[in-house]
Amino acid sequence: MCCWERWGGILDAEDLDDAVKAMGHPGRRAMLRLARDGERTATELAEAAGLSPSAASQHLKLLKDVGLMHVRVDAKRRLYRVDFERLAEVRAVFDELWSDQLDALKRRAEAGDERQGRRGRSA
Repeated sequence: MCCWERWGGILDAEDLDDAVKAMGHPGRRAMLRLARDGERTATELAEAAGLSPSAASQHLKLLKDVGLMHVRVDAKRRLYRVDFERLAEVRAVFDELWSDQLDALKRRAEAGDERQGRRGRSA
C-alpha cells in the first residue's frame, strides 16, 4: 500500500481514493466551499448546495468519515467546518504528481524562448 507523507500526516492510498471520490460530487464541493470560511450549520450547507436536509446529512456524514469535515455539537446544532490538514494532504499528493510534469513543461518553454531569441538575433 502506498503512503503519502506530508506535514507529519500520512494519507494512504485508500484514504486518498475516498477523499477524491467525496469531492467528486458537486453538492459536497459546494458544502466544502461554504464551510472553508468558518463553521456552518447543516441547514446552511444544505441550502447552499441545493440539497434536501436528508441528502445533505448523508453527504456531510461522508465528508466527515473521509476526514474532510469536522463537526462540533453546540447545544442542538451541529456545526461543520473544513479539515484543512486533510485537504492539504490531498492537495500535496496532486502537487507531487504534477510537479515533475510542470518542471518539464517549464524547461521546454524556457528552451523554446532561448531558441526564439537566437532566431530573432540572426534575422
